[in-house]
Amino acid sequence: MNDSSPAAGAPVLDVWCELQCPDCRSALDDLRALRARYGDRLELRLRHFPLEKHKHAFAAAQAAEEALEQGKGWEYVEAVLGRVEELDRAGEPFLVEVARELGLDAEEFDTALVDGRHILIVDADQAEGKAIGVTGTPTYVIDGERLDGGKSQEGLRERVEQIADRLLAGQG
Repeated sequence: MNDSSPAAGAPVLDVWCELQCPDCRSALDDLRALRARYGDRLELRLRHFPLEKHKHAFAAAQAAEEALEQGKGWEYVEAVLGRVEELDRAGEPFLVEVARELGLDAEEFDTALVDGRHILIVDADQAEGKAIGVTGTPTYVIDGERLDGGKSQEGLRERVEQIADRLLAGQG
């Protein structure tokens, strides 16, 4: 999932995430810092990995895809992650409410959650994540290296920056 169009050939950072995960909320500062540092020179892609222990995570992943379609993917992700307790309590109505607060088409969100139009994307992400060894969130993958932020996020941003800087230096 990507709101801005990255530069052609930009390195890709896949962020395996789920929107009911407190560890993913903790990772937001790192993601903001990476976006601020690299802008469109690094493509940040949200990849969905809803965990079974979080009953609203699968719906939240679908909602994030709908937000992307409506042009506010990361903004929506940050808004939901910032209030995971409300998602825990309220479930799908909260997902629609956040869409309304961001000025998105809330009715379309509601319909998307009912008709399941984004389920295949979420399922495909989850299957790919399992295939490459993702077990928890957040997990970052850049240049084939998997960094597991579910255990500890200590030093992860620095590692991502080292790899991104190396890849970007190699382009010149």
